[in-house]
Amino acid sequence: MNRVGFRAMKDGTAEEYRLLADLEHDYISALPQRLIGALERLSTSLDGYQVTRLTHSLQTATRAERDGADEEMIAAALLHDLGDDLAPTNHAALAAEIVRPYVRPQVTWIVEQHGVFQSYYYAHHMGGDRNVRDRLRDHAWFASCAAFCENWDQASFDPSYDTLPLAHFAPLLRQVFGRPPRG
Repeated sequence: MNRVGFRAMKDGTAEEYRLLADLEHDYISALPQRLIGALERLSTSLDGYQVTRLTHSLQTATRAERDGADEEMIAAALLHDLGDDLAPTNHAALAAEIVRPYVRPQVTWIVEQHGVFQSYYYAHHMGGDRNVRDRLRDHAWFASCAAFCENWDQASFDPSYDTLPLAHFAPLLRQVFGRPPRG
């Protein structure tokens, strides 16, 4: 059997659900390659910047690596804007859900909140409150997210920066997203 016979989940058999579990395992194992493909698609997303969203993501990860960040943080830096294509007004939440099963809670929180923290650099130019992130000031990871944005994210729109290529980060993605998801 290579396909279930049921048309409603309530009618599935144990054998069918074992088949689906095996197929899901194989599908999850291919996640790193799908992430690489999704990153590659960022090369043709949102215009207007001096670099593509892919280059921005690569620069953010390059800066994180050069600053000595651990593998989970580097992976998060690389994927932090992955949601731009499908959730442009809520991209940080989508990216956080992608990384959540594979990284520690602090890293997920930083990815999830980076959009709010990034507004510090531009909201006041558009009539908004650049200090909206201050509502999170008492959070244990506030300073870490502020540093992520200051040192890596907001600085990574430079076409002359010596950016590492996606191929450099592919083994890291395979390492982080190739391990079993956290419970």
